Amino acid sequence: MSIAKILWVDDEIESLTSQVMFLENKGYEVQTTTNGFDAVEYVKENIVDVVLLDETMPGITGLQTLQQIKELKNNLPVVLITKNEAENLMDEAIGSQISDYLIKPVNPNQVWLSLKKLIDNKRLVAEKTTSAYQQQFRSLFMALNSNPDYNEWMELYRKLVYWELEMKKSDSPEMQEVFQTQKAEANTEFFKFISKNYASWVSPKSTDGPIMSHNLMKYKVFPHLEKRVPLFFLLIDNLRFDQWKTIQPIFAESFRIHEEETFYSILPTATQYARNAIFAGMMPVEIEKKFPEQWKNDDEDGGKNMYEEEFFKGQLKALGKTGIKYSYTKVTNNYDGQKLVDNIHNMMDNDINIIVYNFVDMLSHARTEMEVLKELAGDETSYRSITESWFTHSPLHQALKKIADKKHTMIVATDHGSVRVNTPGKVIGDKQTTANLRYKHGRNLNYEAKDVLAFRDPREAGLPVPNVNSSFIFAKGDLYLCYPNNYNHFVNYYRNTFQHGGISLEEMIVPVIRMTNK
Repeated sequence: MSIAKILWVDDEIESLTSQVMFLENKGYEVQTTTNGFDAVEYVKENIVDVVLLDETMPGITGLQTLQQIKELKNNLPVVLITKNEAENLMDEAIGSQISDYLIKPVNPNQVWLSLKKLIDNKRLVAEKTTSAYQQQFRSLFMALNSNPDYNEWMELYRKLVYWELEMKKSDSPEMQEVFQTQKAEANTEFFKFISKNYASWVSPKSTDGPIMSHNLMKYKVFPHLEKRVPLFFLLIDNLRFDQWKTIQPIFAESFRIHEEETFYSILPTATQYARNAIFAGMMPVEIEKKFPEQWKNDDEDGGKNMYEEEFFKGQLKALGKTGIKYSYTKVTNNYDGQKLVDNIHNMMDNDINIIVYNFVDMLSHARTEMEVLKELAGDETSYRSITESWFTHSPLHQALKKIADKKHTMIVATDHGSVRVNTPGKVIGDKQTTANLRYKHGRNLNYEAKDVLAFRDPREAGLPVPNVNSSFIFAKGDLYLCYPNNYNHFVNYYRNTFQHGGISLEEMIVPVIRMTNK
């Protein structure tokens, strides 16, 4: 590890000789100057890791010196050492981005601790993260192998997301690899769990099962309807739990978060199934029965999510919630987003406002097709980062800030998540077979049985039967389904892209959050 270089600036530096020696004994290289002018010149010409800066000096003051140093090297940490505890001085210093401040007289340990915090912080955090995960690894492994139920799976996935986000602090590629292996193993076990239990959850006779797309509104939205308190149901499409955790701090600035939970997306984890089920309050097989004109199967022409508002009206009626004043807004482009910003105040007069915001889904599709986005969102970390950047600057964020001080309740959810695919699997089918990469339906499908969950009778999965003898298959883990013709082209084109429709923790266990104005 290279020696950290400290510049100590104080007009009475001779009286600090013992302190300087103390730091040198701790392994730091300390350079000293007695005034701000020399300090600025030194920073201009030399590599410095931290500046210790006296506030009151003849010539230019510590704060003036600080400003000039920041103009030269904005990221250089500066510790202000001052006799003066006046609040306005502190405000000014903190506003000028000091990294720490110490009150005179300082003792050597205080200075040393401040330097340690600034210089070693990253390394110490990385080491702590790595050792903490090593301790957790075994308990996660045991939890995976103790036959978790649907609640325990949600808890396990939350823990995995927590460690995935923590791993950013670790600089150990080996530990990150261990984590990725553990996550893959979790997905393998999760696939077995879903294969065993899914049909019983969605059966009309089911008495047990998690909250899923088709009963989300009944259990997580409608119970929060209150007289004279507008309820917003914001559905951000294709938002994974880790992406939610990335934008959560931005929400927390303006809103008080009361419940942060997850629910299960139905299969296929794709918009026209999961989102229609949310708004209709029914499984797709029932939607098709009740709305035969509106329901469209994958192989039929026409928009597959054109009737969400109609389905929602049907659900209100079925649950006896007549007389509810509602609005339904769908945002698919920037123009719609700006309209939402202009109109959100008017929504405060409604009982419930549905806002469907399409962005993350468009991002994942665009990323598949555009080389520049593959570069920008090359992996999970950068995919989360782009989501955060989008939300920070989005019309949605602007609109929400406009109502942040008004009394209301907001529920944020999504329809499904996505998974980064890496393992190709071969499927052979007839001309009617659908093109999706994570699920397919068609007749005479040929596939590797171990790679997919298959329903020969789609009704067992709560799905319509598109054609006689049609079956549905859902890919596991990070698998993507390709046809044998032009196989290598498709394998290379879709590898390492974010897809949805199949069975993985990332696609199926998704966020639902309740918050109110602060």
